[in-house]
Amino acid sequence: MSTRAARRTAIRATSLFDGSTTRPDPLVLIEDGRILAVETGRVAPPPDAELVDLTGTTLLPGLVDTHVHLAFDASLTPVAHLAGRDDEAVLDAMAAAAADQLAAGVTTVRDLGDRDYLALALRERATGPLPTVVAAGPPITCPGGHCHYLGGVARGEAGIRAAVREHAERGVDVIKVMASGGELTPGTVVHERQWSPAELRAAVDEAHRRGLPVTAHAHAVDAIADALAAGVDGIEHCSFRTADGVDVREDLVAAIVTRRVVVGATAGIVPVEGIAPPPGLARVLPQIFAAMERLRRAGAVLVAGTDAGIAPVKPHGVLPHGLVELTGCGMTAVEALRAGTAVAAAVCGLGDRKGRIAAGYDADLLAVAGDPAVDVSALLRVRQVIVGGRPVRTAAADPVVAR
Repeated sequence: MSTRAARRTAIRATSLFDGSTTRPDPLVLIEDGRILAVETGRVAPPPDAELVDLTGTTLLPGLVDTHVHLAFDASLTPVAHLAGRDDEAVLDAMAAAAADQLAAGVTTVRDLGDRDYLALALRERATGPLPTVVAAGPPITCPGGHCHYLGGVARGEAGIRAAVREHAERGVDVIKVMASGGELTPGTVVHERQWSPAELRAAVDEAHRRGLPVTAHAHAVDAIADALAAGVDGIEHCSFRTADGVDVREDLVAAIVTRRVVVGATAGIVPVEGIAPPPGLARVLPQIFAAMERLRRAGAVLVAGTDAGIAPVKPHGVLPHGLVELTGCGMTAVEALRAGTAVAAAVCGLGDRKGRIAAGYDADLLAVAGDPAVDVSALLRVRQVIVGGRPVRTAAADPVVAR
C-alpha cells in the first residue's frame, strides 16, 4: 500500500470479520483515517479512490489487548531491567514494545501498570505509528504490595482516595488496584488480599465520582469477593486462588455474571525453550483454565488480557495466541474474535471507535491469511496492519495497489 496522501482508499479482501459477523467479498472505503463505508460483493471502488487489493486475506478490526505492560520488556528479569533504566530509556523501550504490538495486529492496548505515568508520556510524544494506548498509570497498591516499585503506593482509605484523585488529574483512563499479591513481587502472596473491603470501596467510590472505571488485579478468592462487593468494573486474572489451590465459588461466579463485571483472562503464551511456569503456578494452571471455562459457560464477559511484557513467554504482541487459547476454554472461533475486537474495545471505553469495521469507526484494520472465523490461528499469519488508514506492516507478498 502506498503511504502517500490519497483522498480515499478502498481495500478489497476475500472475506471480512466486522467485529460481529463474517461477510464475503468486502470493499472498505477509508478517508482521513476513518471508515466511510463497507460494501460486500464485487463492487467497483469509487473512481477517486486508491485501490488496495488484499485478495486472499480476511480483513478484520485491529485487535485490542485489554491488559499489557509496555514498560516491561518480556525478559527473564523485567522488573530489574525497568529499575535500571531512566525515563528516556524506558520510553524508548515502550515505543519498541508498542511497535511489536502493531506488528502482531494489535492496534489498541490498555496499559494496566507503568512507572510514573510513562504510558501517558509515550502517547504524548509519539512521532510514528503507535497502537492507541489506554492508560492506568502506576497501579494503586499497599506499602510493600504487588508492583509497589511502580510508584502507586497508598495507605488507608484517605491515601487511596488521594491516589485516585492524583491519577484522575494526571489524565488516566482507568484505575487499576492491586487487590491481591502477585507473582512478580516477592513478599506478596497471590492467595491473600492486600486491601480491606472498606479501602477497596473507597477506591471505587472516588474513581466512579470522576467517571473512571476500576479494574482489580485479584487472584485470591477473598480479593475477588471484596472487589465485587466494592463495585469494581473489571477483575484481572480472577483465578480464584486459595492456599490449597483454586476454589471457584458459585456465588462469586453469579455476581460476576449478574453485574457484568469484565473478567480479564490471563491468556496468551508463546512457548520458549527452557522456560516453564513456577511449580506452584504450573500445578494450578489446569484449574485456572477450568475456572475460565466455568465463567464462560455462566455467561461472563470474558476477554484475553494477556499481561504482555511480564516474561519471555508473554512478549508484546502475544494476543493472537491468547485468542487461540480462549477457544480452549470453550469459546467458538467467532466468540474469541469478538473478545479480541468489539468486546475488548467496549471494555477499554472505545466501543464507539474501535473493534468494528463499520462506517464512522477508526480505520484500524488487520489482514490475515486464512479465515480466523473458522480457525483462530489464522491471526498468526499477518499480511497487513493498518492504523488510522495508514499501513504499518506488510508481510509476505505485498498487496497490489492500483489507481
